[in-house]
Amino acid sequence: MTTAALHGEPEPFVHPALIYRDDLEYVHEMTRFVSDGVAAGEPVAVAVPAARLELVRDAMGPLGDGVRWIDMARAGRNPGRIIPSVLRAFADVHRGVHVRIIGEPVWAGRTAVEYPACVQHEALINQAFAGRDVTILCPYDARALAPGVIADAHATHPVVIGAGRQCVSAAYDPDGVLARFNHVLSHPPGAATVPFDAELLPAARDFALEEARARGMSGARLQDLNLVVAELTTNSVVHGGGSGTLRLWAEGEQIVCETRDKGRLSDPLAGRHPARPEQIGGRGLLLVHYLSDLVRVHSDGSGTTVRSYIDRA
Repeated sequence: MTTAALHGEPEPFVHPALIYRDDLEYVHEMTRFVSDGVAAGEPVAVAVPAARLELVRDAMGPLGDGVRWIDMARAGRNPGRIIPSVLRAFADVHRGVHVRIIGEPVWAGRTAVEYPACVQHEALINQAFAGRDVTILCPYDARALAPGVIADAHATHPVVIGAGRQCVSAAYDPDGVLARFNHVLSHPPGAATVPFDAELLPAARDFALEEARARGMSGARLQDLNLVVAELTTNSVVHGGGSGTLRLWAEGEQIVCETRDKGRLSDPLAGRHPARPEQIGGRGLLLVHYLSDLVRVHSDGSGTTVRSYIDRA
């Protein structure tokens, strides 16, 4: 809670969820939000999946020429990338004025493996933008999403809009959501496994490359995996007690690699802070998020597991 909130002053950051039930309601609410921002001379960005993006852009016509249009299905494929590379990337270049962003991170077609990362992202937005003069509107399709997903939207957004009404969410509990989705990450029994410490970092990277090649990964994606493994294992050595365990396996069309160590993440936004130009170090988890198609994290008193999913092709 901010100082302003403690003194009863309005919180400058506003994070409503829009629960929409048809395309007409979606376009009406989206274009109203965007048009109000354009009329006020505010910077506006719209980050939603491509098909929804075209609906809003077509409805806006020439009024949308100054809006930043982003295909969230690409930019936000890994939900862990959305805060640094979509939301903060836009808001940070427009400091000093009120900024409006539409961000739709949850859509029909998100897998059960991806969904926990989506919910954690929505909960973390509230920490990432506390005190900022920014409004981030998050649409949810009530026709296509399960009731549990809509319930989670109420828990991660302090304000909910639907059926022409706006109300405070009585279920708002982002910290509770983060705790509930801090799932233990189990690995398959056939996962290739190797322990590592500072002296074994090169061997761990060689091990991961060999195992990934054997499972059909090559080219640029193999280079991405090499960087991910280097960052994750180095993080374990520097911040996770000096050693850890590396595992790798294939899951569908993806290669999955994870590290497990004895450290504990004290900052829930680790890996989601944009790097400052003058920053030395501290970019490891951020780079992992940028290179991965999905990142899952579990951290508790016994240690931390970070898991990266990378498409083979």
